[in-house]
Amino acid sequence: MSIQKKPAYGGQAVIEGVMFGGKHHYVTAIRRNDQSIDYFHLPRKSQPVLSKLKKIPFLRGIIAIIEASANGSKHLNFATERFEVDPEDDEKVLEEKKNSDSKLAMWLGIAAVGVISFFFGKVIFTLLPVFLAAFMKPLVPSDFGQILIEGAFKLLLLLAYIYAIAFTPLIKRVFQYHGAEHKVINAYENNLPLTVENVQNSSRLHYRCGSSFILFTVIVGVFVYTLVPLDPLWLRVVNRLALIPVVLGISFEVLQLTNKLRDVPVLRFLGYPGLWLQLLTTKEPTDDQVEVAIASFNELMRKEKETETALAEQIV
Repeated sequence: MSIQKKPAYGGQAVIEGVMFGGKHHYVTAIRRNDQSIDYFHLPRKSQPVLSKLKKIPFLRGIIAIIEASANGSKHLNFATERFEVDPEDDEKVLEEKKNSDSKLAMWLGIAAVGVISFFFGKVIFTLLPVFLAAFMKPLVPSDFGQILIEGAFKLLLLLAYIYAIAFTPLIKRVFQYHGAEHKVINAYENNLPLTVENVQNSSRLHYRCGSSFILFTVIVGVFVYTLVPLDPLWLRVVNRLALIPVVLGISFEVLQLTNKLRDVPVLRFLGYPGLWLQLLTTKEPTDDQVEVAIASFNELMRKEKETETALAEQIV
């Protein structure tokens, strides 16, 4: 008798809350300043062209990143706007939004900012190590040495950036919600009832995390860059920019592979570097933060079930 495989759900920490995405919906739950929990629902629209592209290895990673950046920015915007607003002023805020520009134009703008921000950040973390490594060329003249030191600078910049922002109160809480998101997914995948106790006893680390993906881009880059020339410097810069989609696409496949192999004792170590990075990007959440994460996931399950039921009735 075959065991039915559970759907793979993903999520994202936002300010004072957690977003989860399913087959048909995205749901964000946040804790308001009056301690109530508020929800933001976003249907997952069917896009046949993107669905076909997401079946193509290496290309599907780029599509997934663009989609995640666009949708994630909408949920981040909701969380940023709502958690600061006094619930008594909700009607006033809604009225102001009705009188503002088109909602579609607003969401498209937010989505575009999310995608652009991701790639702009990627460009900075790709090019700065190039110039730092080139500065060290008198000491490390070999091509392979240059590639290794470039990767080392990239890794150090990444770790230093995460370590530094983790000290800010706001980001620390986001990292706690990130931990709560992982704990909920781990509890669900281990068939545990989603109680605060069960979720808190689950790991805050997960193989499918975007933090692991970021680290894999550093590792994959070292191998990919050996295939292109380093000199002159301008060509090295052009190559790095041109290879960003290639590195992202391969890194996504590596992330998928490590997730599939995590149940193989001899091969599960392949995902360890990403899990180690998550020790920085996640923090242990409080019980009330876990409650928000559970509420978000349960609301997603409710919306998914409603949609599946409606689709089944249409078929009948």
